[in-house]
Amino acid sequence: MYLTSEKKTEFFEKFGKNATDTGSAEGQIALFSFRIAHLTEHLKKNKKDYSTQRALVSLVGKRRNLLDYLAKKDIERYRSIVKELGLRR
Repeated sequence: MYLTSEKKTEFFEKFGKNATDTGSAEGQIALFSFRIAHLTEHLKKNKKDYSTQRALVSLVGKRRNLLDYLAKKDIERYRSIVKELGLRR
């Protein structure tokens, strides 16, 4: 499996406040970004996998909503997570 519990813990340690802080917006955005990258690679090989394509669009929307929330709540946290993950608007 591409996403183990150790990998999730690593994301939340790096981007959240601590390893058990799974609710932080930064941690969730980082996790969504990892999943989006994985699904994108899968879709490059399997162009007709429409259920995965739909899941990818859903994840991108969830990440966008979290980024919008973070931008309204605290612009500095938003800028730091975008810079760390290399996202662009």
